[in-house]
Amino acid sequence: MGGPAFKHSDPASWVSYLRSRGYSAAFCPVGSGSDRSTVRAYVEAAEESGILIAEVGVWNNPISPDRDARIAAIRRCQEQLALAEDVGARCCVNISGSRGGKWDGPHPDNLSKSTFDLVVETVQEIIDAVKPVKTCYTLETMPWTYPDSADSYLELIKAVNRKEFAVHFDPVNLVCSPRRYYYNGGLIRDFCSKLGPYIKSCHAKDVRMREDLLVHLEETRPGLGGLDYGVYLEELGKLDPDTPLMIEHLESEEEYSMAASYIRSVAEKARVRIR
Repeated sequence: MGGPAFKHSDPASWVSYLRSRGYSAAFCPVGSGSDRSTVRAYVEAAEESGILIAEVGVWNNPISPDRDARIAAIRRCQEQLALAEDVGARCCVNISGSRGGKWDGPHPDNLSKSTFDLVVETVQEIIDAVKPVKTCYTLETMPWTYPDSADSYLELIKAVNRKEFAVHFDPVNLVCSPRRYYYNGGLIRDFCSKLGPYIKSCHAKDVRMREDLLVHLEETRPGLGGLDYGVYLEELGKLDPDTPLMIEHLESEEEYSMAASYIRSVAEKARVRIR
């Protein structure tokens, strides 16, 4: 399990902070613009302390309808994938993007066949430019763009046809209806049974459905929503033992501590070992 390092100025303080929180996994602490000596120093510190670098994030829109923005976004994806290769991260992760004005927002064309084909072409272009050996390129699951289900992720894997393309799992992002909310344990089991061998990194957050009409779903801290963490941890316990679970999107160290404590308490009941 891991989370962000709020306070660090060098590799030693980075490791010290992570260890003080009980983390054995981390988000990549450097960017693609960092000099090689700095990158190497963090990699060596991670290796010496047993810290797993879980993922290198991108967070842009490589299928933007704006041509110049799309080209720039793809270039950034390639740079970050190259960084993931350099640091030996489990994966480089982005979303597939959006055909609208907001990089991660909904749009009528997002789930069309033409967009599916564009996502495939884009992922292939990113991977083929870097040809990673130690890491993979992944797409975070999303509610309104590909991949939005286990089956659509399987379709993407087949269509992309690159061994360097793998899976990032965030079950909260797949909860987009009351049916998925109330039966998310089944959703998690289905996803892991179909995609387990491909999963490289996972996110930890929670989702809460309000009683207002129409349907209102909101993200919240692990333990304050309806995600079935018992099932989630049981299923992750069946995967590669190095599969990281990364807590995200909280505003304070206290909230991260509460989230980690909750996850560990559920893991203990489920007899799943977290390290």
